[in-house]
Amino acid sequence: MTEKTAVVNIGWNLDNSYARLPKSLFTHTNPTPVSSPKLTVLNEPLAASLGLNVQLLQSEEGIEILAGNRIPEGAFPLAQAYAGHQFGHFNRLGDGRAILISEQITPLGARLDIQLKGSGETPYSRRGDGRAALGPMLREYIISEAMHALGIATTRSLAVVTTGESVIRETYLPGAILARVAESHLRVGTFQYVSKWGSTEELRALADYTLQRHYSDVAAADENRYLMLLQEVIKRQAALIAKWQLVGFIHGVMNTDNMALSGETIDYGPCAFMDVYDPATVFSSIDTHGRYAYGNQPNIAMWNLARFAETLLPLLHEDEEQALKLANDSISDFIHLYQHKWLAGMRAKLGLLHEEPEDESLIESLLTMMQQYRADYTNTFRALTFDMLEDSVLFETTEFTQWYELWQARIDRQEEPRADSQQLMRSSNPALIPRNHQVEAALDAASKHGDNSVMEGLLAVLSSPYAHTPEQAAYSTQCVPSTHPYRTFCGT
Repeated sequence: MTEKTAVVNIGWNLDNSYARLPKSLFTHTNPTPVSSPKLTVLNEPLAASLGLNVQLLQSEEGIEILAGNRIPEGAFPLAQAYAGHQFGHFNRLGDGRAILISEQITPLGARLDIQLKGSGETPYSRRGDGRAALGPMLREYIISEAMHALGIATTRSLAVVTTGESVIRETYLPGAILARVAESHLRVGTFQYVSKWGSTEELRALADYTLQRHYSDVAAADENRYLMLLQEVIKRQAALIAKWQLVGFIHGVMNTDNMALSGETIDYGPCAFMDVYDPATVFSSIDTHGRYAYGNQPNIAMWNLARFAETLLPLLHEDEEQALKLANDSISDFIHLYQHKWLAGMRAKLGLLHEEPEDESLIESLLTMMQQYRADYTNTFRALTFDMLEDSVLFETTEFTQWYELWQARIDRQEEPRADSQQLMRSSNPALIPRNHQVEAALDAASKHGDNSVMEGLLAVLSSPYAHTPEQAAYSTQCVPSTHPYRTFCGT
């Protein structure tokens, strides 16, 4: 167990509100020390926003904190208990290799979890080693920071440190720890855990805590605040999944324990961004039936939310039948909320400044053609933004020419100048995404050759995806087609 406590004033301002919940929800445990921690990458802007001294965080003591070898003053490290439906099967889970160090209160008053991922075994490890490899931790760093830059709610990555030790997977790999920042790590699976193995009083305590932490306006409401909690979580998830779809992001493992009640994207495992537009796209090596394919994500989100609603039934109404009706009515709103957000986002991607009844048909026609002609999702919208219709089979077809004329006529009916439409498209269509082959190149250089320059260059261009600079052009190209589909793996 870790015994050393930090003494340098790096800027930690810690509290432990989660530790004041019922003890069945967590286990107090310290990270397992590592032999030789070294800083690989530090998110300096994020560190500064947390109120941390960036220079001191890179000192020996700062790095030891990021590695779990030292505990900041005021921290209460713990592993959280939760459950989850994994590919539809319910399991008892928990933080098997992540430890919540504490909650940092930022200079602006925000409360954010500081979690170390890959920090050693916990009581929930289920025979795992509690460790993580460098490549997957850097992958989460890259993808989560790209998502943040795209304007999508997400956990953030503060730092990655190597441990000086190897982890055994198919082979020996360099070990690493990711310092992750989140609004919280409350999950649908957290409520499933209490619903299955806890009491109604514990469930109420967890719901009240979630309300106070993420929905303080609702917490003070005189109405059925637990029903309002369900409705607010549904709203945030509808907005989140719509944003995923709009940029072609595929989470890859949308288990209920990977759905955060804050509305953030969480747990980047076999995630990736879609190149060629195809709703059936799957990257995860274990998703053999396409449960979590790109086109299925909205329906899976609704299924997960139904599981969340089930946990709240004892709090929604004392009459079970009435509670079930309240839950079903709320869940049925999800698809309408999602569709509204998605349609508004697609209008923006096409420069449509107001609504017309035929817009959905116009959008679906384009997507159908993109799928038929295997058009690149991101680059198609980028080409439309700048009216650079070249280097694509799609743009040479008669169907597209007819669609293009309808689209131009639709824009012409708007009273606003065309410059307004193009500006909306520029701010809605990224110049680039984390292309799978570029992410792999960065990970390969860093984890196998100790060369971080490829990753640093990629992170730099991903930090401003709507800038549309010349430097970003080289990162916008697709990978050369391969006979083997791109596959990602769990266990990150």
